[in-house]
Amino acid sequence: MIDLHTHSTASDGSCTPERLIEIALAAGLTALALTDHDTLDGLARARARAQGTGLCFIPGVEIEIESDTGEFHLLGIGLGGDVSALLEALARVQAARRGRNLRMVEKMRTGGIPITMQEVTETAGGDIVSRAHFARVLVRKKVVGSIDAAFKRLIGKGLPYYEPRACLELPEATRLIRGSGGISVIAHPASLGLRGQSLRVFVSACRDQGVAGIEAWHPNHSVKESRGLERLASSLGMAVTGGSDFHGEHIPSRRLGLSSGGREIPDRFLAAVPHDAPSRHGSDGAPSLNPSEA
Repeated sequence: MIDLHTHSTASDGSCTPERLIEIALAAGLTALALTDHDTLDGLARARARAQGTGLCFIPGVEIEIESDTGEFHLLGIGLGGDVSALLEALARVQAARRGRNLRMVEKMRTGGIPITMQEVTETAGGDIVSRAHFARVLVRKKVVGSIDAAFKRLIGKGLPYYEPRACLELPEATRLIRGSGGISVIAHPASLGLRGQSLRVFVSACRDQGVAGIEAWHPNHSVKESRGLERLASSLGMAVTGGSDFHGEHIPSRRLGLSSGGREIPDRFLAAVPHDAPSRHGSDGAPSLNPSEA
């Protein structure tokens, strides 16, 4: 059992990178990728905790991509080598995120929702402030009853308090991920809002721009949808991955190692992902990141 899509306190998860590794070990996982939003900050800490445990730790990231569809997120899995160019691009993305967050606060205050940037920042507890942190504040203030309701009623794409931010374009993102030693994977394709032939055309175009795989197995997909996405990937010559999109207590329904329909994520998905076999003694073989890069 493995998991190729998880989040820590470095972005919008509730578990520290170290605690994430501990939960993975307790659950019996053999491999785990940390894929925080727009940051590599948690990778060195998670790798250090995994070292010598026998768990294969896989460095990753999740990046929002400029798109006319619903929401397009790209996973970079198996990062290694020189990540300096990727870090520079992520710094631009983080700056754009900060501007977007300020616009969201202003829009909410104008709309009668008493919220401050300080509240949202304190909720995040780190440098990466996302819409998920806004959602948590809105739940705490009883504006909505749940994080899911916040996204579906207020801050999802096209809704009253949504604000776009500048994102990386797909060719640049795939180039950066490839240059960092990883593979690019379309995260939770259901969020694209496309079906049937429209989805096939979109994914095919992504493949031609450097995307290597599809996250067919995700908790937001039914088992039937996941199987259909596997067939789509196979027909296009693309890899298949699976993840829990674990966020800890912020989305308690998601559990490490489990995906569509509560099914375990099998290690066959590791075949397409750059990784090294771990050792129970000494280094786990994960790609190295300098402290200044993590």
